[in-house]
Amino acid sequence: MKKLLVLLVVAVLTAMTACSSTNTADNQTKNEAVTNTAANETKEANAADTTEATNTTDAGKVYSLENDGVDEALFKEALSQFPTTVPQRIVTTSVPLTEMLYLLGITPVGVPTSTNPIPADFDSIDKIGSPMAPDLEVVTKLEPDLLLGAESLRSTLDKTLEGMDLQKAYLRTESFEDLKLSLKVLGTYFNKKDEMNAALTKILDKENELSKLAEGKELPSVMLVIGTSDSFMVMSEKSYLGSLVKKLGADNIATSVLKVTDTYSPINMENIVAADPDVILVLASGDHGATKDKFKKEIEKNETWTKLSAYKNDKIQILDYSVFGVTSIINAETALTEIAKYFYE
Repeated sequence: MKKLLVLLVVAVLTAMTACSSTNTADNQTKNEAVTNTAANETKEANAADTTEATNTTDAGKVYSLENDGVDEALFKEALSQFPTTVPQRIVTTSVPLTEMLYLLGITPVGVPTSTNPIPADFDSIDKIGSPMAPDLEVVTKLEPDLLLGAESLRSTLDKTLEGMDLQKAYLRTESFEDLKLSLKVLGTYFNKKDEMNAALTKILDKENELSKLAEGKELPSVMLVIGTSDSFMVMSEKSYLGSLVKKLGADNIATSVLKVTDTYSPINMENIVAADPDVILVLASGDHGATKDKFKKEIEKNETWTKLSAYKNDKIQILDYSVFGVTSIINAETALTEIAKYFYE
């Protein structure tokens, strides 16, 4: 009998211990779940706060000489290609780079031959020929210790100048941001910081002015069209005009809707009607001239254009090629100001 009682007591104690262990495990699991949930909620809240702070910072961004928007990695990379000894005799094959030398107070010994205007003060300087194919005899005669060229023509110029003992440096000139970058590189390298800062300050002030003007406004969707002698094409943000539109914050449908990857792409009217841009900006292509009459004939030939909101609301504008068709540090402020009228007013 005593044995039986002992066995019963042991069984009861064992059961109580098991229940206690189970409850403890359940409580630990619940506590861990609560802790994990709280941690996740805190993490999400922090992420939301970070995103909000980032958006606020971007929205209130103000440009200055200390915060000029120039890509630091690209700046250092471009600067690294210049020789240790600062050259005295410079030839340039690029009109935009010629403008920058002018703004910095640097007089080259040779400038490109181009239909695009160069500063009048450089009219008497020797012309070295086409930006793509400079006259090697003229270049050699000028005895330069540095040739400045556009990055987009690097491979072409390297092939043309192959065999010549000539130091070369290539800078970006395709977009609005490229112009700021290259001006900063040249000003820094040639120790022309006062001139560089004066030119950059004017541009940065214009950016800040237009950024403030855009506050609280819903910007339009835009299609950029370039006219050639026989057709019209859509321009992406890789073009100079596209870079200006991007800087102003408007939506270029070539990038956002049409998803084009090239600078210039054929027009697909079905996709454009679906995108239905608010504004259409047409750029005359140099001497060929996509004038209003030429564009009017294009609309008459294809009445699909009349279905677009931009057509119905008289929001199709023909732009001046001399201002918007050629990258120019001297015309940058004018270009930004003029194009902003179509978005902010």
